[in-house]
Amino acid sequence: MIKRLSVKYSILVLVFLFITNLQAQNQFKRLSENAEISLITIGPGPELYDSFGHTAIRVHDDAIGIDWVFNYGRFNFNTPNFYMKFARGKLLYTLWVTPYDDFIEDYIYQRRWVKEQVLALNRQEKKQFFDFLKNNARDENREYLYDFFFDNCATRAVDATVISLDKQLEVDYSSFPEGYTHRDLIRHNVHWNTWGMLGMDIAIGSVTDRLATKEEYAFLPDYTMEAFANSKISDGTTERPLVLKTETLHTPEEENTYKESFIISPIIIISLLALLLLYKTYKDNTNERSLNFIDTLVFIFTGVIGILLAFLWFGTEHSTTKWNYDLLWAFPFHLIAGFVIRKARPPKWIYPYVKLSIILLALLCFHWIVGVQRFAYALIPLLLALTVRYLYMLKMIKKARNIT
Repeated sequence: MIKRLSVKYSILVLVFLFITNLQAQNQFKRLSENAEISLITIGPGPELYDSFGHTAIRVHDDAIGIDWVFNYGRFNFNTPNFYMKFARGKLLYTLWVTPYDDFIEDYIYQRRWVKEQVLALNRQEKKQFFDFLKNNARDENREYLYDFFFDNCATRAVDATVISLDKQLEVDYSSFPEGYTHRDLIRHNVHWNTWGMLGMDIAIGSVTDRLATKEEYAFLPDYTMEAFANSKISDGTTERPLVLKTETLHTPEEENTYKESFIISPIIIISLLALLLLYKTYKDNTNERSLNFIDTLVFIFTGVIGILLAFLWFGTEHSTTKWNYDLLWAFPFHLIAGFVIRKARPPKWIYPYVKLSIILLALLCFHWIVGVQRFAYALIPLLLALTVRYLYMLKMIKKARNIT
């Protein structure tokens, strides 16, 4: 009898706890009237990957004791084959939910400015937005395939707002300047004469040199913040600003942004290398020297870069590394040419191959002039030096093979 009562009592306790927990969850799901949902924008930071700023969404409700930040810009370093997935564009980014205090403390430490735009949402709109974010944060929904230009922390914040408000929101991009490409937009944040921008300029293809639509500017957090400031919510008869108020949450005494020394900048280092190559070519020509280690080095160097670019084009999911005409100067087959160019009597095919290399450089100039693709400015000295060296190679191969 005692055991039977004990079992009944246990069942009643479990039922009570279940109902209590269910009521608590239902209460938790309902934001109070005074809840706030905000767009958080963070300024540029000290690393290359921080140079474009960051965007997140804050949900703050003292009545139910939550102050959370929904952050679409996180990834897991412990992901199996992390570096290979990153290189191939297959690394999944994750929506992380973190306490606001922990979130902002990190950016204060990094000396980056933080601004908040509180959205002018009614209670139903707040509920819809919060429900959308919670659903996005579920284990089965939180991961997404990151794309720097088209699917990142800023574009995700725009999409979350648009979807949550259904057809009531009109995002206003009209204040954005016209006539910029994606390459222009990233150069606004990272100076062209930095190693970081040089790497990006070489890696990204001609797809980034078409004019971006104003809507596409919003992959940059600054533009997302500006678009929100100008946008309206409309119910068909009345409209109101999307942003209720804007506050600066943190202003550092001195911003800690990505910088590089001019002394070791690309234009200085590449110009010195180009001058050395030109000087070597001048001396070799003056002394009628045969082709030597420098020619092997030139072809191997450009060939290895070409293989990497070909991999980014054909072997990855990156949308921005396709149709990259940097392959006209960094040609993968240069690697093969590098191993035969120094022979006393080079193979017959090497003469037309070097001619082809000069033609490819001419095609690169044509693509640059007509605007198919814009190339890194710091490469200009190197391209000139390569042209001169290839002409010298032609002269010496012609002499070695007695070509008339």
